[in-house]
Amino acid sequence: MVAYLNAALEDGDSTVLLEALRDVAQAKGRMGALMKTAGMSRESLYRTLSRRGSPNIETIMRILRALGLRLTVERDGGGVKCRSAQR
Repeated sequence: MVAYLNAALEDGDSTVLLEALRDVAQAKGRMGALMKTAGMSRESLYRTLSRRGSPNIETIMRILRALGLRLTVERDGGGVKCRSAQR
């Protein structure tokens, strides 16, 4: 489950992550429990985890916590290089 969600994150497409979260929740047979724990209605949860879903970070964090997961950040080696301020 964790490897599957990490692969979805690495894809870089938010719709892939939302579908992966839905797949995990459905595979665990936990949509009902997930709704209650995340404090979401059935309609809201399914809409959030659909291809058209556009949840905010708070909603994603609630869903992850309800699944017993957390989001972490790590350096990938790319991106913008920061310079220290020179005085």
